[in-house]
Amino acid sequence: MIRMLRGYILPALMILIGVGLIVRTILGGGGPVAFGLIIGVLFIAAGAGRIYVERGLR
Repeated sequence: MIRMLRGYILPALMILIGVGLIVRTILGGGGPVAFGLIIGVLFIAAGAGRIYVERGLR
């Protein structure tokens, strides 16, 4: 259970947080280099990277 939590659920939450940050920034009128947009993309990349690494280890 803990392995599944660490391997899939937390990275999925990171991706959802990233998407939420991007949507919130765009709806708030942020430009293409807005802080929220950059942080959102980084959250998505970190979550996707963690899922990729976890799948590669099995």
